[in-house]
This record gives sequence, structure tokens and C-alpha cells, in this order.
Amino acid sequence: MKTAVVVTTYNRPDALQAVLDGYCAQDTADFELLVADDGSSESTRKVVEEYARRGRFPLRHVWQEDRGFRAGAARNRALAQTAAEYVIFSDGDCIPPPFFVSRHRRLAAPGFFLAGNRILLGPALTQTVLVKRIPVHAWSTVQWLFAWARRDVNRALPLLSLGDGAWRRREADRWEGVKTCNFSAWRSDLMRVNGFDERYSGWGLEDSDLVIRLLHAGVRHKNARFGAPVFHLWHPENDRTQLSENQRRLNEIISSDRVSAVVGINQYV
Repeated sequence: MKTAVVVTTYNRPDALQAVLDGYCAQDTADFELLVADDGSSESTRKVVEEYARRGRFPLRHVWQEDRGFRAGAARNRALAQTAAEYVIFSDGDCIPPPFFVSRHRRLAAPGFFLAGNRILLGPALTQTVLVKRIPVHAWSTVQWLFAWARRDVNRALPLLSLGDGAWRRREADRWEGVKTCNFSAWRSDLMRVNGFDERYSGWGLEDSDLVIRLLHAGVRHKNARFGAPVFHLWHPENDRTQLSENQRRLNEIISSDRVSAVVGINQYV
């Protein structure tokens, strides 16, 4: 199936380089990648152009004006520019292991979205990885276990790899904890709910809103934990001044049966 990866970024070109290195090392090149840029400066464009010239997979830069944190709008713009059947979402500070894309594809199932998890790198390891260009995407399990023992990462359990099975569908209605730094869905399902709701501005909860509307539309949760983790680079906590308003919007969608985003992808299609 034709697959697209959408990676959001904002003014962190060193982290984006590490992430793109991870995608260049995937065990398949049968995907396209769209960098959903929330208004970064020229340095990010140069990074994308550098990797696009390598040509292992199609790579596009989808940029929008910097008007504050608008991750939902950035993702909608990227989603509107792909015709892929299946879309994997992640972030520009989340490094994928070499099997990340193929594992999402293998676990994909009609009528379901996938939600994976992440391993958090601490500040010191993050700095070392970025400065020395350490290819942690290629680290062995033993290397990650040593990092966990040094407390350079928060946990190692997500490295455990389990196969597909009925257990992955046992929490089919769960939305809590699902994050679009490790998430995938059929494009047709995303279009049916009108993508991300762009009324969410500032950090937080636009991904929860999407997942709840997918559930309202009859699309169910399939667990991708112990299958496709990402390695999340440390960063300072985002500005959360808009979180209370975003929470109000989320409470509204939870108590309703609404499916379609109020301000969604239809404006770009």
C-alpha cells in the first residue's frame, strides 16, 4: 500500500537531521515523507533540501507561516498534499528505529488506527546525540539497556518486540495516552473526520481531539506498543498558556458525538 510519513517540525534543524537519518536507515524505502513545518526559518528548509537530494525516498517540505503553535494546521497541509492510502505521523524530535515504517504497515488493519509509544532521552544524552551525530536509530538493545541503566533514558520496556494478535485490539475505544508523535491511520478515515481541528492553538490536545472523533466515526484503536517505538529527544516544556482553552474544547468533543473537525483539512483539498 502507498504510505506517507508526516513529520512535524519547528526551528530545530539539528533534531530534524537526526530524525531524517533514522528514516534514511529504514528497512524499506517504499514511502514518501512530508516535513510539516510550523513556520521554521531558512535553516530547516536547507536541511530538508539536503536530504531530498539523497533521493532514497520522496521528501517534501510543507511550510506554513509562523503564527504560534499550530501543529494541527501543519499536519492538515501535509495530509492534503499526499495521495497515500496510509499515513504515519511523528514529530521532528522523534527518531525512528529502522523497522518503524514497515512495522506500522504490517500492523495496519482496516477500521483501526495505530498508536505506539516512545522512549524519552534525557538532556545530556540528547545533547551528545545531536552534537556528535550519534546514530541512535541503529543502537542495539544492549546499548539501550546500558543507557537505561545510566538513567539516560526513562525506560527500556518499549524495546520489547511482540507480534500481532487479538491483544492489540483489547482497548479498542481508548483515546487516553494516544499521541501523534507515534500514530498512523488510513487516509480515508482521516479525511472522513476532516483531519485535525485547527481551532486548537498552542500546545496540547489537538491529537486527542482527532482520536476521539475517529472513535465517534467507528474507527477503533489498535495498540502498536511493543512493536514500533520512537526515541524522543529531550526539549524544554512547551508553553501551555492555551491548555485550559484547549481542554474546554476537548471536553466538548468528549461529551458529543461529533465526527468532523470544525476547521479542518477540507480548506486545503
